Amino acid sequence: MDSVLTQKILDQGMHPVTVAQQIENFKNGFPFLKIHAPATPGNGIKVLSDKELANYTSTYPSKALKKEIVKFVPASGAASRMFKDLFAFLDGDGDLEKSPFAKKFIENIKKFAFYQDLDKVLSAQRNTLEECLQAGMYRKIISMLLLEEGLDYGSLPKGLLKFHKYPTENRTPAQEHLIEGVQYAVGKGNKVKIHFTVSPEHESKFKAEIAKVLPAIKAVSGLDFEVSYSQQKKSTDTIAVNMDNSPFMEEDGSLLFRPAGHGALLENLNDIDADLIYIKNIDNVVPDRLKEPTKEYKMAIGGLLLEVQERIFDALRAMDEKISHESLSLAIKVYNEDLGGKIPPTASSEKLHELAHYLKDKLNRPIRVCGMVKNTGEPGGGPFWIEEKDGSYSLQILETAQIDLNDPKSKAHMQASTHFNPVDLVCGTRDYKGRAFDLMEFRDMQTGFITEKSKGGRDLKALELPGLWNGAMAGWNTLFVEVPLITFNPVKTVNDLLRDEHQA
Repeated sequence: MDSVLTQKILDQGMHPVTVAQQIENFKNGFPFLKIHAPATPGNGIKVLSDKELANYTSTYPSKALKKEIVKFVPASGAASRMFKDLFAFLDGDGDLEKSPFAKKFIENIKKFAFYQDLDKVLSAQRNTLEECLQAGMYRKIISMLLLEEGLDYGSLPKGLLKFHKYPTENRTPAQEHLIEGVQYAVGKGNKVKIHFTVSPEHESKFKAEIAKVLPAIKAVSGLDFEVSYSQQKKSTDTIAVNMDNSPFMEEDGSLLFRPAGHGALLENLNDIDADLIYIKNIDNVVPDRLKEPTKEYKMAIGGLLLEVQERIFDALRAMDEKISHESLSLAIKVYNEDLGGKIPPTASSEKLHELAHYLKDKLNRPIRVCGMVKNTGEPGGGPFWIEEKDGSYSLQILETAQIDLNDPKSKAHMQASTHFNPVDLVCGTRDYKGRAFDLMEFRDMQTGFITEKSKGGRDLKALELPGLWNGAMAGWNTLFVEVPLITFNPVKTVNDLLRDEHQA
């Protein structure tokens, strides 16, 4: 790397060594992961019996009150993709018959929770929403929804859009997450802690929304709340390159760095000080009438984590006290039975102290329990058994880009996969001595993603860091649990809000 390029990197607050490695990743790509088998019910995915479900949901609340719990909600970015088809309608000739998406939106507009707000801004310009509908002023309606002179939904984040309609109020996802937190994220001191990752330009709007709705939630629940925010760190941005892997230069001669995907939020997660951290996407919320299954299974996966974690801690403490056949047998049992791990023959034949070192390394890691729903064709990472370099097997969530579809075995494993990850996790990030793990030590930097983008009419390649629940957690101990499909209700387009699951 020449001195001019190095100086440009330094001028933008980035580290030359890190950037050099990123450029090498562009040149070399990322290796595919070696799949041993798909994780399926009975082979990597635990299906809770009615008895187990009842046990976890009954024992979890009292255990939770002794723990620091945080609900971590990735909420960065604008919701512009939700309205892609409506923006396309605005760019067209305004003929509703040529846009089935816009036609469905207009025909059902009274069902949306933002209907009253939209009527209000239109009425301020002399036409009610009903009058606009009768006059066929569809472009006017949609522009006042999306653009700055109206509700500005085209540039707001999903968390601040009105999603759900109730008799006395209309709620945003941010508000729904607060209410949901009351149901399973009550920790020490009867406190609900919720952390939103937000974009810098949206943080003040989030704070205003929370300040508006939180007093009523506190009054009804009788609980204390602590709401915090963080932004994706600029230092996690990655360099963009031309198609020949040379650094992409802006017109002013500066280098282009881009946000590195949700994997960059690992640093934000690493800053959270808690015993249990729940992770759930901002748009995966439902009205009150459908919250019970979410509450039940969130408590269940939290209860399962605490139970397994305690057995791991007992095994580690036993090896600290004395390395013996008994303590190693306990550790092997926990690793095999509770975590589903498979120890390679080379490790089990080692001397006691060497085997103890191996087992301590395998057990003393962050732990996560991931909800898995049956695959219905929605996009999302799949659960697989992966063969590690030491010959052991671990459970991982893989994106399609990490799977070699030209390899018949890998393709067959993917096709045999039955479930996918709806971003439904609970994490334990402290060790058996109560110390916080450095989560950065447990990610696999060889699991990033390269995508093709464009800027100013020029093609470029962009680099994403290992995904937050993919490669960023590759070194964690992982359990998969089947959860009901009703707990997964993402909103990818505005018309998804017309689904029954989002109609209160």
